[in-house]
Amino acid sequence: MEDLLREYLPIVVFLGIALVIGLALLISPFLVAYRNPDPEKLSAYECGFNAFDDARMKFDVRFYLVAILFIIFDLEVAFLFPWAVVFGDLGWFGFWSMMSFLAVLTIGFIYEWKKGALEWD
Repeated sequence: MEDLLREYLPIVVFLGIALVIGLALLISPFLVAYRNPDPEKLSAYECGFNAFDDARMKFDVRFYLVAILFIIFDLEVAFLFPWAVVFGDLGWFGFWSMMSFLAVLTIGFIYEWKKGALEWD
């Protein structure tokens, strides 16, 4: 039984050190921080200027379009990393499957470019 407990000793030490460091990082700002409240420091900060309108105002549809385009091409990269890791095991079928996937995305990108979806006029 003592051998089993001895094997868990590094884990207990690691958890103890992590707990001490975590508590030190949580408590130290309250002890070290310089307290000098100022109206400028306490004001809301948004994009470098004061808020001038309601937060529920309507946004231009281009914001949503850019967000959707970002998600599409971000997912493309998310599919490329696992594919690249197992590329040697996939063979030609895996290679041509990914090439067809990239071709469809490239055609979609060219279509968006021609339609002017990427221009901010």
